[in-house]
Amino acid sequence: MRKLLRPRRRVPRQAARTVVLDGSGAVFLLRSDNDEVGVHWTMPGGGLEAGETPREGARRELREETGWTDLEPGPLLCTWEHDFTWHGTPVRQHEHIYLAIGPHRGPVGDVSAVHATDRILDWRWWTAADLADENADALWPPRLPELLEPVRTGWAVDGRAPAPVDLGYVPNKP
Repeated sequence: MRKLLRPRRRVPRQAARTVVLDGSGAVFLLRSDNDEVGVHWTMPGGGLEAGETPREGARRELREETGWTDLEPGPLLCTWEHDFTWHGTPVRQHEHIYLAIGPHRGPVGDVSAVHATDRILDWRWWTAADLADENADALWPPRLPELLEPVRTGWAVDGRAPAPVDLGYVPNKP
């Protein structure tokens, strides 16, 4: 008689990220690999530490993953929930994603240990046309191109931040 395994319950996890745009509207993304969702592109960020606010976590994660100490998370772009496996633990992650404008550059300093631990494979700047390429690896959140359009035409141009969007729960289909 075969014993049926019950699916493991997902652990709630709070996280924060920062979308960094350069002066032309290109967005800085990190290419990550995850056992459950596969290879995907997302912005710098990750889980909150005990007692940390989402904005504080976004700032810390941005510095850890890029080495940039001169950028601050600005207005809130969106929130969303999604499932994935974090270091062997199935989680349901609730994220706050903030906006920032910064120079077009790569990571500074030695961020290789953080990238190895977090399975960050690469980084690059994406134009609006790059984000629209249907042959590219998955983007997280999946609606990122749509979310960035009003930012490129408003906030990045004249400082009008778009109203934050709650994407709700997005099924695990990057």
